[in-house]
Amino acid sequence: MELLLVKNYEELSLKAAEKVADAVKSNPRIVLGLPTGSTPLGMYKELIAMNKEGKISFKHVVTFNLDEYEGLSKEDPNSYYRFMNDNFFRHIDIEKDNTNILDGMSEDIERECREYEEKIAKCGGIDFMILGIGNNGHIGFNEPAEFFPSFTHRVKLTDSTIEANSRFFDSIENVPKYALTMGIKSIMHCKKIMLLASGKAKAEAIKGTLQGPITPKLPASVLQLHRNLTVIVDEEAGALLKTV
Repeated sequence: MELLLVKNYEELSLKAAEKVADAVKSNPRIVLGLPTGSTPLGMYKELIAMNKEGKISFKHVVTFNLDEYEGLSKEDPNSYYRFMNDNFFRHIDIEKDNTNILDGMSEDIERECREYEEKIAKCGGIDFMILGIGNNGHIGFNEPAEFFPSFTHRVKLTDSTIEANSRFFDSIENVPKYALTMGIKSIMHCKKIMLLASGKAKAEAIKGTLQGPITPKLPASVLQLHRNLTVIVDEEAGALLKTV
C-alpha cells in the first residue's frame, strides 16, 4: 500500500489528478472506475484543466461509474449521471459512448446489474478505480453489513448515508432509499485502486480502513487486501492514523 498524507484538500485534489493523468498517459485506452460526491470534485477540476491545456486526452478512455441512485432519471439534478456530465464529462474530450453509468430507472434492476458486470468484463476489467469513502466506511454504496457483497447489486441505504447525502437534496425526504452499486468483489477485481479522503468527518473511517480489522461492518477495510492500493488523505482525514 502507498499512503500519501497531504496538507489539505487542494493538495489532495492535485495529487490525485496527477496520478490519474500519469495512468492515462501510460495507457490512453485505460478503463477507469469513477466516483461521485464532494471528495473527487477537486480532482475532476484539475483533470479538466489538464485536458484543456492539452496535457492529457480522454479520447480513447473508457469509464465505469461506481453507483447510481435508484429511481432518479438521467435528467434529475441529483442523479450521478447528471453529476458526472455536469462536473466532468462535458468538459473533456471523452467519447460519450465510452462512459458507462448504471441506469437507476431500469425496469429490471437485476438485469441492469448483471449487464453492467458483463460490460466491465468485455472491456477487460477496470484498470484504475478511484474511490471516496463514506463516514461509515462505505465504498460505492456498499454499506456496513454482515458480509461483503460480491458484484453489482441493489442496496438499501443506511440512515447515516441518507443523512450525509441529504445536503445535496432539498430535504432528507427526497433522498432515495435505494441505489445500485458495484459490489466489493467488483471493486477488488480492479487492477489498481486509489482511495481519497478529506476532512475530519472521515478520520474514524480512515483509521479503521487502514489500521483496523478487516470486517464487512466497515466495508472499506477490505482494501487492506488489495495488491495495488494508493491512499491519499489530507491532515484532517489522517489525524487518527498511528505513525511508525
